[in-house]
Amino acid sequence: MASTYLSLHYHIVFGTKNREPFIAPEWQTRLHDYLGGTIRGLGGFPEGVGGVADHVHLLVDLKATHSLADVMRELKKASSAWVHDEIGLRAFAWQEGYAAFTVSATSRDGVRQYIANLETTHAS
Repeated sequence: MASTYLSLHYHIVFGTKNREPFIAPEWQTRLHDYLGGTIRGLGGFPEGVGGVADHVHLLVDLKATHSLADVMRELKKASSAWVHDEIGLRAFAWQEGYAAFTVSATSRDGVRQYIANLETTHAS
């Protein structure tokens, strides 16, 4: 093969500190948009962003040069600052850890669909 081809897809999940239901429906979509924009700003590609009051899910494509830990640190730091500044919720914080799972190219549609339906599945 003359060049390098990579397909690096991650399903990332992280929650609010102590799983407090901080993420209100009134600004949830704006937060999801901000998270996706931050991933783009870091050089990644957001394929899906969703969540509920106490956690978020993202399906993201990253480059081989990305360090997942660095991306997560910047994503959580920037989005916490956004909530503090834009929403005015000073008590908001993300939990320390996160979960990240690699996703095969053939499974991306299923994960994207799962993320898109999170509110529906958690409401029941």
